[in-house]
Amino acid sequence: MRVKRGVTSHAKHQKIRKATKGFTHSNRASIKRGKQAVTKSLQFAYRDRRNKKRTFRQLWNARINAAARLNDTTYSRLIAGLKAAGINLDRKVLAELAVNEPSAFTAVVKAATK
Repeated sequence: MRVKRGVTSHAKHQKIRKATKGFTHSNRASIKRGKQAVTKSLQFAYRDRRNKKRTFRQLWNARINAAARLNDTTYSRLIAGLKAAGINLDRKVLAELAVNEPSAFTAVVKAATK
């Protein structure tokens, strides 16, 4: 029996067209180029979900260091002091304190430098 593939092909093409919404012309208009662009974009998305964690940690460290220097210490001395004092605050929380609650951050620094 003859198999007509139009319905399946159309569905696959529609799936690619939906995924390439917002892409530049050739990546959107051509199914072949669109498929390549979607594959590449998914690779970038996977990679950058991991890189986002790295980027945020960098940002937190910079903020903690800036606030630590305002309190006459450095980032590395502060982190070492926190570990020695047994204070378990992660860098996200420390950065949040440094930006929004400077007095609380100063108290943490004092506790870490004792």
